[in-house]
Parts: sequence; structure tokens; C-alpha cells
Amino acid sequence: MNKPLIISDTNSKSLKIKKKIIKILNKQRIKKTNVVIVVGGDGFMLKTLKKNKESKKSFYGINSGNYGFLMNKFSNKQIIKNLNKAKIINISPLEMQVSTKNNTKKSIAINEVSILRQSRQAANLSIKNNSKNIIKKLVSDGVLISTPAGSTAYNLSVNGPILSLNSKKISIAPISAFRPRRWAGKIVSDKSKVIITNLNYKKRPVSAVADNIEFRNAKKIIVKVQTKIKFSLLYDKNSSLQKKIKLEQLRKETN
Repeated sequence: MNKPLIISDTNSKSLKIKKKIIKILNKQRIKKTNVVIVVGGDGFMLKTLKKNKESKKSFYGINSGNYGFLMNKFSNKQIIKNLNKAKIINISPLEMQVSTKNNTKKSIAINEVSILRQSRQAANLSIKNNSKNIIKKLVSDGVLISTPAGSTAYNLSVNGPILSLNSKKISIAPISAFRPRRWAGKIVSDKSKVIITNLNYKKRPVSAVADNIEFRNAKKIIVKVQTKIKFSLLYDKNSSLQKKIKLEQLRKETN
């Protein structure tokens, strides 16, 4: 029998749920080992996962935020049963390498990497998959590269495709494309190395953002799936990540 680690956001709702969980776990234990219970919203879960990228533990999210796509609903009566029966989903993040005038920086993104214009002028970007051109010149507010897990987040709001978890794909979606106006983006293999170059970095600067980590004045951005890192997320039987993605796909089709 094991007592999981509990990490919570600092808002009052999260702390209240954490207190209830501690009370329950003082009386009952769960069967699973190496479990971390994360109380908060999706943003807090992303932050926690990144801090623990070397960890071999499984993360069970309890939602105290808004939508909570990466999280589970809290139930006083069912939490022990839910934890014991929770299913594991393994996901790998994107790795973003950003070259600026002076240095090169790296970060990981569980949901998406977004390249965004920094000024009032549209960005001029070229996009390649390894050495093969995807688009020679995109004039837009930016571009977004999304994982399947993140395809229902910011990616969906810019009309990117929803990807199934087992699709072995990543999505490249334009943000407010001006030229070519009808370019809808591209779905590529998760083995791809996506190279984005700012064609006019002095006059039209862009920032590169990995989930919520921003590097400004990017000249060149390389994005690939980092298979060496695997996050293990635990989901209740009736609210698995696959089911949530399928539900969003149905909503998109009927809207």
C-alpha cells in the first residue's frame, strides 16, 4: 500500500481539494506505486510535468481550473477507486531549439510550440521538414506546431486539425495567414524535424513559445518530438485523454 505525493496550485479551490485528499488518504491507501496527485488546472499540470521531466512517476491530475483537459474530476467518494483503476497514457513532448543573434536555447512543449510576430508587422517565415520545403514564404501572425495531446488546445482555436493520440503525427497550422491566404497547414510524421526560419528577423521579429516559455527575437526554430522523454498521465476510466479528444473531434464536426 502506498501514499502518493500531492502537489497543488496555490489558489483556494486547489488547496481545499488537497486538504480533502490528505484526509481521505490518511484513512485509506491506494494500490498504485510512484503516483503524484496534481491539483490545479492544465497550466499547473504542464508546469509540474516540465519540472519533473526526469521522473519515472505517474501523474494523476485533479481539476480545479476551467476545462482541465489533462485532468480528472474530483470525487470525494470515488477518489480511491478512481486512482486504483486509472489507466496510464504515455506522451512525449516537443523539443524546441531557438537560435537568436547571440545564442541558442532549448525548451520542451507538451501541448504546442507557437511562433508569434513581436511587432505590428506580419511575420515572414519559411517552413521545412528536414531539407524539404513545406512552404517557402508564409506571411502571417505566426505558426503553431502541435502534439496530439495539445491539438485540442491553442491548435484548435487557430483551426488546426485534432489528432488522435495514436496517430504518430504532429500538426503545423498557420496563425492568421495572409499569404498564401488559403494555406491550411500540414500534418507531418512525429519523426519530422520542422525548421522555421524568420526571413526578415531585423524588421519583422518573432518570438518562439514552448507552451508558456517564451524566447524573443528568434532567427531559426527547430522543432521535433523528443522521444527520450515520456510523461505518464493517469486517467479515470470514463474520462481518458482519448475519449476527450474524440469528443472534441465530434464537436468540431457538428459545429
